[in-house]
Amino acid sequence: MWLRRIVGGMISGSGGEPVGGGTEFTAEGVAAVLRKACETAGLDADGAELLRLGSNAVYRLASLPIIVRIARDPSVLPEMERAVGVARWLQMVDFPATRVPAGIAQPVVVRGLVVTFWESVQEREEYATVGELADLLRRLHWLEEPTSLGLPYFNPMAKLSASLDGLNAVSEEDRSFLEERAAKLAKEYDRLDFVLPFGMIHGDASIGNILRHRDGHAVLIDLDGFALAPREWDLIQTALFYDRYGWHTQAGYAEFVHRYGFDLMNWPGYETLADLRELMMVAWLGHQVGVSERSAAEFARRVRSLRTGEGREEWSPF
Repeated sequence: MWLRRIVGGMISGSGGEPVGGGTEFTAEGVAAVLRKACETAGLDADGAELLRLGSNAVYRLASLPIIVRIARDPSVLPEMERAVGVARWLQMVDFPATRVPAGIAQPVVVRGLVVTFWESVQEREEYATVGELADLLRRLHWLEEPTSLGLPYFNPMAKLSASLDGLNAVSEEDRSFLEERAAKLAKEYDRLDFVLPFGMIHGDASIGNILRHRDGHAVLIDLDGFALAPREWDLIQTALFYDRYGWHTQAGYAEFVHRYGFDLMNWPGYETLADLRELMMVAWLGHQVGVSERSAAEFARRVRSLRTGEGREEWSPF
């Protein structure tokens, strides 16, 4: 269920419009970027396998257990510089997370696109459990990050506002509805009284971002969302996926709560935080409407649920 679905050689939501320095984000366009980036890093790109093509082009090299990630959005350079720094620091403190290869200066910018290199966790994509996610989050939240990482303060309302501003493919009626909902949630969010300590978070902590390493242990991946925020943000997706959509079992969620040591659903601000995280998910999907019929159908289903308060059990994970 959690595997990212590739449709017709592209992950749903991908398109071939020019990005960066005029490079088309197609299999052919990013292949040229891959070759140049590997040449710069001293790696062999021959036989590399394209795993997915969406907001990122993701390759697995044949010559070494290395994953190459090419970002569609050229503006992510600061985020990826920070992600590489986070990965190196997490390795230094022996925290189980995706690693960057030693001796490679990165990110690399090729034709305006940002390229990063990561050690392959294993040959196939296998997700770990929500219990292991809880263990890693509890351990992560105990760490005190060095100021040298330069982690930003996470502002969910600014992130949501930017996402809604770019919804050009949805109807004006739907966009107005989502904007009105966001304005209401902004007021509710300002009144929240967070109870967990403020500090470093993963930023997108869900079952989709914890993989099984080839040696058996679980590792966190996708480190570009690390930020400073209330720790409740790292718990909301697991609670939301169980409570509203049934994507986790009751036993699975109970295990998550037991191993982390806090049940977010018992916190008075849960519903507001869940509504906000949910709206961010819907807005993200709205960006795929113009290029994927499947995404457009799912977006319509989700907006209808927000309007009526019903049908969330019919949502499909993306």
